[in-house]
Amino acid sequence: MFPFNVRVYGILIDENNRVLISDERTQNVSFTKFPGGGLEYGEGLLDALKREFLEECNLKIEIVRHIYTTDFYEKSSFNSSQIISIYYQVKAIEEININIKTKPFDFNPVQNDTNFDKEEAFRFEKIDSLQEADLTFKTDKIAWKVFTELKN
Repeated sequence: MFPFNVRVYGILIDENNRVLISDERTQNVSFTKFPGGGLEYGEGLLDALKREFLEECNLKIEIVRHIYTTDFYEKSSFNSSQIISIYYQVKAIEEININIKTKPFDFNPVQNDTNFDKEEAFRFEKIDSLQEADLTFKTDKIAWKVFTELKN
């Protein structure tokens, strides 16, 4: 087990001033976060974020600017590693063609697959409506606070 888990996330704002968020359930834990995920060995942060958006959203993105990097100790909710999260504002460089939900945790029905370990659903929230309390993890809450302060 590696002691550090580096994660990279994107705050994507669409042309209607909405932010893309991801509702997920894994290991019987449900949470709301920004799209993104873990850095793979040999990968840079920006390449990892672009890969994550392609994998999760089938979407090519462009990095706009750095928003926030974890500056405190954060233990993983899923194992004993220390989480280091980096957030970027991103924009879509092609049409968004994923199934967008309107209600939190509105997952598609799952087949009985013993290898299935994650459910995920995406939704847009108006920038002015999304509150820190709507996000699950402390790092996402801080990144959102920093983002909203930067846009003002």
